[in-house]
Amino acid sequence: MAAAGVSKPVLGVETSCDETGVAVYDPARGLLAHRLYSQAAMHAEYGGVVPELASRDHVRKLLPLIEATLREAGIGMHGLGGVAYTAGPGLAGALLVGAGVARALAWALQIPALGVHHMEGHLLAPLLEPDPPQPPFVALLVSGGHSMLVNVAGIGRYALLGDTLDDAAGEAFDKTAMLLGLPYPGGPALAELATRGRRDAFAFTRPLLDRPGLDFSFSGLKTQVLLAWQRSDRSAGVRADIAAGFEAAMVETLVEKCRRALRAADSTRLVVAGGVGANRALREALAHSGAQDGFRTWFPRPEFCTDNGAMIAHVGALRLAAGQQGDAAIRIRPRWPLDSLEAAVA
Repeated sequence: MAAAGVSKPVLGVETSCDETGVAVYDPARGLLAHRLYSQAAMHAEYGGVVPELASRDHVRKLLPLIEATLREAGIGMHGLGGVAYTAGPGLAGALLVGAGVARALAWALQIPALGVHHMEGHLLAPLLEPDPPQPPFVALLVSGGHSMLVNVAGIGRYALLGDTLDDAAGEAFDKTAMLLGLPYPGGPALAELATRGRRDAFAFTRPLLDRPGLDFSFSGLKTQVLLAWQRSDRSAGVRADIAAGFEAAMVETLVEKCRRALRAADSTRLVVAGGVGANRALREALAHSGAQDGFRTWFPRPEFCTDNGAMIAHVGALRLAAGQQGDAAIRIRPRWPLDSLEAAVA
C-alpha cells in the first residue's frame, strides 16, 4: 500500500526472538536513540530460547523501553511520523507482541505503520555507519537462524545466491558451545575460548568447499566436533583446541564462499551482518582476504550485529519515506523469504 512519504522520526520495534529492541530514527538526522533488553540470562537456565517465556517478557519490557527511548531521543509520541516493527521471520508469539503494540500505537496517533523483514534490517544495518556502502553489493547474512549470500541491487532488490541446507552458522556455534559445556549464549563464549587453542590441532572439514556452489552446510562439521570431543580426554586444552579448530573451519568456509559470491556477482563490495558478523576472527580473515583480492568489507558496529531496534527503525524509515505502508491489520510472517520483498522506490 502506498502513501505520502514520511519525513518525521520513525519508531522501530524489534521482538522477533529473545531481545526487545526499540529505536528512533530520523531521516534527516540519523539515529536519535536506541535501547535493547536481552533475555539471555532468563533463557540460559534452559540452554536455549523458550518461545512462551520470550513472548511474555516482551510484553513486560516493550512499553517501558518505548517510553525510555522516546525520552532519550527528546521527542514525544506526537513527534513521530511512523512506526516500524519486525513482522518476520521469527517466533510467532514474540512477533505478535511487537506487531500488536506498534499497530495500536500507530492507530492511536493516526500515523502510518509498516512491518519490516528482520533479515532486511540486518542486511542494511551497515548503512547506519559512517561511510556506508551503496548498492550494488554482495551481502553475507550470518546469524543463529540464517546463513545466506545475497546479491543486493538496491533497497528491496535482492537475489539469493546461496542459503543454508541445514544448521545456520550461528546455530552451529551455539550447539558446539553447548557440546563443550560453555555457557549460553554459546557463540561469544566459544569465540573467546578459541583464542586460547590451536587452530590446527584438529583437521575439521571445510563444508562444501570441495564442490562448486554458494550454499552452506554445517551439520557435518558439528558432528565432527562431537566425535572429536567424545574421543578426547576432555581436558581444558583439548576443549580450547576444538573450539579453535571449529572456528577456523567456520571462518575459512564463510570467507571462501564470500570470495566466490563476489566473483559470481562481479563485485568488490561485501556487507557482512547478523550475530556471527561480530566474530573477530571472521572480521580479520575478511580484511586479510580483501587486501589480497581487492574487495572491501563493511560491518555494522558489534551492538548492531545482534537483533536491535535501530535496524528496524532504519529500514522502516527508508520504506515509509518511499511511500510504503501496511493496512491496519496485525499481520506477521514467521517464515518470510527475503527475495520476495518489494523494492523501495521513492
